[in-house]
Amino acid sequence: MLSLSVRSSGLPLLVLAALAVFAGPAGAACTDVAQPGVEWRRCYHDGRNLTGADLSGATLRDTSFQRARLAGANLTNANGFRTRFVSADMQGADLTGAEMSEADFTKADLSGAILRDADFRRARFFRAILRGADLTGADLEMADLLHADLSGATWIDGERVCGDGSIGLCE
Repeated sequence: MLSLSVRSSGLPLLVLAALAVFAGPAGAACTDVAQPGVEWRRCYHDGRNLTGADLSGATLRDTSFQRARLAGANLTNANGFRTRFVSADMQGADLTGAEMSEADFTKADLSGAILRDADFRRARFFRAILRGADLTGADLEMADLLHADLSGATWIDGERVCGDGSIGLCE
């Protein structure tokens, strides 16, 4: 039986126990090992080294990867709705079939990344580096590509390669 004694925080132990029980699974899952199908919702992985990690089929909704290293990572079929990859190193990452609508890739380096058939509706690529990236079949409806470097990227039609100096649009 729990005591109703008061801790130094001023809250009864019963209230503290209830807070611990009902804190939700999101906090506990944030410490799970990077692996296929991992469920990281509303987690902070800022600055973390996940180079080459296999996060295929992972749930990354509302998670933050600011300044994280995800070079060569496998994010195929991952769900990253509203996930933040601000200033992340994602060179050569594979996001084939990923659901990344409303994700923020501001200043992220996606050089050589595979973005085939991914959903980037309303995603933000402000000043992102997409040099040599493969955008074949990607959905960029209402995506913000302001000042994004698309030099050498394969465009969504799978046929056109953006010329050198393609900033903000594929020329």
